[in-house]
Amino acid sequence: MQEVVLFLLLLGALSGGQALHLIHLPAMSKVAENSPPETSVHMFAVKLSASLSPVVPGFPLIINSSPLTRAFRVNWLSDTDFEVVTTGMEQLDFEEGPHIFDLQIYVKDDVAVTDLQVLTVQVTDVNEPPEFQGNLAKGLDLYIVEGTKPGFVYQVEAFDPEDTSQNLPLSYLLISPSKNFRMSANGTLFSTTEFDFEAGHSSYHLIVEVRDSRGLGASTELHVNIVNINDEIPRFTNLTHMYTIPEELSPGIIVAHITAEDPDDRGFTSFLLYSITTVNSYFMINQLTGAIQVACRIDRDAGELRQNPIISLEVLVKDRPSGGQENRKQITFTVEDINDNPSTCTKFTFSIMVPERAARGTSLLDLNKFCFDDDSEAPNNRFNFTTPSGVGRGSRFLQDPAGSGKIVLIGDLDYENPSNLAAGNKYTMIIQVQDVAAPYYKNNIYIYILTSPENEFPLVFDSPSYAFAVSELSPPRTQVGRVQATDKDFPQSRITYSISAGGASQQYPNIFWINPQTGELQLVTKADYETIPVYILRIQATNSEDSSSVTVTVNIIEENDEKPICTPNSYFLAIPVDLKVGTNIHNFKLTCTDLDSSPRSFRYSIGAGNINSHFTFSPNAGSNVTSLILATRFDYASGLDKIWNYKLLVYITDDNLLSGRKRAGALVETGTVTLSISVIPHPTTIITTTPKPRITYQILRKNVYSPSAWYVPFVITLGSMLLLGLLVSMIVLLAKAIHRHCPCKTEKHKKTLVKKVEMKNTKREVMVETIQMNTVFDGEATDPVTGAIYEFNSKTGARKWKDSLTQMPKWKESSPQGAAPRRPVPQKGTRTPRSTDKERDGLSIKVQAEDAGLGPRSQDSMPSTPKNRNSAFTRGASPKRHPEK
Repeated sequence: MQEVVLFLLLLGALSGGQALHLIHLPAMSKVAENSPPETSVHMFAVKLSASLSPVVPGFPLIINSSPLTRAFRVNWLSDTDFEVVTTGMEQLDFEEGPHIFDLQIYVKDDVAVTDLQVLTVQVTDVNEPPEFQGNLAKGLDLYIVEGTKPGFVYQVEAFDPEDTSQNLPLSYLLISPSKNFRMSANGTLFSTTEFDFEAGHSSYHLIVEVRDSRGLGASTELHVNIVNINDEIPRFTNLTHMYTIPEELSPGIIVAHITAEDPDDRGFTSFLLYSITTVNSYFMINQLTGAIQVACRIDRDAGELRQNPIISLEVLVKDRPSGGQENRKQITFTVEDINDNPSTCTKFTFSIMVPERAARGTSLLDLNKFCFDDDSEAPNNRFNFTTPSGVGRGSRFLQDPAGSGKIVLIGDLDYENPSNLAAGNKYTMIIQVQDVAAPYYKNNIYIYILTSPENEFPLVFDSPSYAFAVSELSPPRTQVGRVQATDKDFPQSRITYSISAGGASQQYPNIFWINPQTGELQLVTKADYETIPVYILRIQATNSEDSSSVTVTVNIIEENDEKPICTPNSYFLAIPVDLKVGTNIHNFKLTCTDLDSSPRSFRYSIGAGNINSHFTFSPNAGSNVTSLILATRFDYASGLDKIWNYKLLVYITDDNLLSGRKRAGALVETGTVTLSISVIPHPTTIITTTPKPRITYQILRKNVYSPSAWYVPFVITLGSMLLLGLLVSMIVLLAKAIHRHCPCKTEKHKKTLVKKVEMKNTKREVMVETIQMNTVFDGEATDPVTGAIYEFNSKTGARKWKDSLTQMPKWKESSPQGAAPRRPVPQKGTRTPRSTDKERDGLSIKVQAEDAGLGPRSQDSMPSTPKNRNSAFTRGASPKRHPEK
C-alpha cells in the first residue's frame, strides 16, 4: 500500500509547479453500525494544481480498502468538495464485521496530476433490539388437529444481536391475549382448550413480542389453524324419496339431483362421492354432483316395466373413495306411460285373391287380427279404422260395421264383366289405423283385391276334325297344316299343343312334330306313301285349367320317288368271240320291280362300257322282264375291237308311259345294274404278246366265311379230304394214259415251240398274292369253249368244275393249211404232251388244282382269258428244248 502512495506522490512532484492536493485527508472518521445508505461519513476538498485543471469526472474515488468492502463511495458536492457516504451494499455490523476500514482516495485532473490520501473509518457500536429468525420473523402458521388435548403447541425463539454469548435473558409475551392459548416467559405456547373444527373457529391469530433487558423488542405473528379430521358422517340435504318420470326419456337427461353435505367439510360438497348400489340398467349417477341421469331407453310398454313400472334405487354417499364416512338413501322412480307407440299392424299390405263367383256378403279381411298398439295403458293403446278409399272400391266392398276393420264383399266380381275387365279385375283400398289419443298416430293400410278367374268355359278347337295332305317328296320341316283351340275364359292362358297318339312309322316313332305354341304341324322326316299312305293323329290342346283333343288325318300324296330295282343287280358273263348276233347271252334276263310304277313303265338303256354297241336288251321298253342280246359281232382281226372284258352300266328308267312333253316336267327315277362280260377268244387265235420278265406267282388263298355258317367249312373240309384221295388216284392213272397215247413231236415242232415261248433270261421274281375266297358257290355256268359245267361265286367270281372226273376237256387242234404244225394252245384242264414224266406229273397236279380252284386268275382276280391262261401256262413250263428221238 505504501508503495502505491509513494508512486502517486512521485507522479505529483514530476508534474511541476503547485501540486494537486486532497484537503482534510488523511483523516479518521466514525460511522454507526447499521447506518442506512447515503449516511455521511467524511467530507473533504481538492486543491487544484497551478494549471487549475478540473478534476476528471469520476474522480476522486476509492481505489482500494482494507479490508475490502463495497460499503462506501465518494459523492460530488461541487467541483472541489466531496463527501464519503455509505452505500448500503454491505451491512456495517459492529458485532460480526470489521470495526476499522482504511479507504484509499485517489484524485486526478485533466492534465494527469494526481493525489492519493487515506481515510480511516471506524464503525461504532449501537444497541439493537432482539430479532426473530427465519420464517418466524415473517409470521408462522401452526396447525392443531381438532380433538387434541390442551398442552404444548410451539416454542418461540429470538436472539439479541448485542448478546453474542447469548447469556442475556429475553422475555416473551402475547400481545393479543386469548382464552384458548397462553405463552410462558421463555416463549412456550400452550393451548388451554380442546378444539372442535365443526363447532368453533377453524383458525386463531396470535401476536408474540420479545424484549431484551434494555426494553428494546420485536414482534411476530402466529397463525394457529385447527386441522379438520373426518369424524362426521355425510348428511343428505334433499328430502325427496319418490320421483315420477315419463317413459322414453333420452339417455343423459337428469331425472333427480341427490345432494348431501359433510360437516367435516363445512359445505364443500365437491369432496363427497355418490354411487348407486342397486343393480340396474336404467339410471346412472354422477359421483361428484349426485345428478341421476337416464342411462338407456326406458320403455314402459316392454319387459318388466309393463307389469311393474316402479324402479327402486339405493344411493350411497361417501366422503372419500375408500374408508371414511358414508350414508345411504332409498329412492323410487315411477315410470308413466305415454302414447309413444303408434297403432301398427304386422302387415301393411294385403293381397286378397277372391274367386269371381264369390257370393255377396262374403267376409274378405278382418284387420283387427293384424293390428295392435304396444302402449300399456288406455287410452294410449286404443285405435280405430278410417273409411276406406281407393280405385275400384265403390259398390264392390264395404267396412261393416264402420270403423271395425272388417271388409266384406257387396258387389259382383265376374271376371268377364266388361266393367271389371276395364278395371283389370284389380281393386285397391286404403284404410288408416289411427290412435284415439294424442298425438293421434296413424298408418296407412293398403289392401289389393284380385279376382281369380274360374274355368267356366271349355277349351274348344275351331273344327271338330282336321284333314291335311302332304306330298311324300316334301322335305323335313314342311308345314302340313295348323290346328287352333280357343277358351272364352279370361284371362286368356297360353295353350300348349302336343301329339298324343299316331304318326309312327317303321323307321321313326313319329314323323310329325307340332309347334307347342302355334299348333303348326310339320314333318320331322319324309313320309313314304308306299309304306303308310294315311296317318291318323290325335292332337291335344292344354292350358292351365283344361285340355281337349281333336283327330287330324294326314293323307300322303303319292309321288314317283322309288327307283326300279332289278335282279340280279350285278352279274358276270363269259361269251365266245364267235357268238352269233341275236343270241340271248347265257339266257340272261333282268327282272325289275318298282313300288310306285307300272311294269310297262320301264325303259332299258346301256351307258358306259358298251363299246361298239355289241350288246342290247330285248325288249328295251314296256316290260319288267328283258333279255341280254348280242347286237353286233366282235371283230378283233381288223382291229375294230380291242378289249376283251366289258363292264356295262345298265339304266332302267320308269318313264316309258309318259309322253315326251310330260317327261320334261315329271319326276323320273332310274335304277342301275352292273354287268361284267368277258369275251373268250377262239382256241386257234394267236395272240401276240410282248415278252415280260419272268415272274413266279405264289397264290395264297384264304377262306372267309360267316361264323353263323359253321357247317360250311366242316362240309367242305370233309368233302375235300375225300376228293383229295380220289384226285390223287385219278392223276396217277391220267398221267400213265397220256404217256402211252401221246404222239411224239418232230424236232421242227420242238424248235417252233421253243422259238415261240423263248423269253429273255431275267432274274426270277416271286410275287405273293393273297386271295380271300368265299367257298360258297351260288351259281352255275357252261364254259363256251369246252362245254363243261362249272360252279361260281356271284360275289367273288371264284369257280370250280362241277364234276372234274366225268367231264374231261376235249382237245382241239387246228392249224392253217401250209403252215407247220403248231403246238396246241392249252385249255383249262389240259397239259403239254411233250413234257417228261416228272413235268407231266407236276403239270397234272397243277391242272387238277386249277380245276378245283377255278384255274389260274388274272391280277384283277377275274377268271383269266385264254390269253392269260396261255401266258400263265407258259410261265409255269420250262422253256428248254427236248432232245430229238
